[in-house]
Amino acid sequence: MRKDVGFRCWYYLRTGWSTYFSVIFSAINTLTVTYYLAIENYSNLKEVFSSFELYVLLTAIIGIPILTFTGYAHYKKTKAYRSEADVWIESNPYPARELANSEIIVELNLKLTEVIIKLLKNEKLTDDQIKELSETQQKFSNHIKTRTIDNGKDKELFPR
Repeated sequence: MRKDVGFRCWYYLRTGWSTYFSVIFSAINTLTVTYYLAIENYSNLKEVFSSFELYVLLTAIIGIPILTFTGYAHYKKTKAYRSEADVWIESNPYPARELANSEIIVELNLKLTEVIIKLLKNEKLTDDQIKELSETQQKFSNHIKTRTIDNGKDKELFPR
């Protein structure tokens, strides 16, 4: 059993609440308040929305597509999500470390497969290829020795 089970439960509670229940509760609250405090008190609006159920239905028909498009735009069409991701990486550098490690692994695997293919064809590595492999090895060795979680050196490996 993990020692931090209380904090894990607290995290799961906050995630469940903020991701699922808060949307439902805030929608119910907004619909109820706007209908009973605004629409019921204005006869012109009361004629358009004769009942609470009709108001909910029309708001859902119009609101859900608008809010869905807004969410899509947030992730795909604006720089807002990218900025959020940058802030998240700055405040939590561990995902940057994982990404840097995967960049290192991919580059090394490509170089290794080049060497393996040459060796399978009974070809010798040229001095330039050996030098390139040594430089790659030295580059990553230096990187691994100098990087820390806080110094941001892992970000240097990311193509931008």
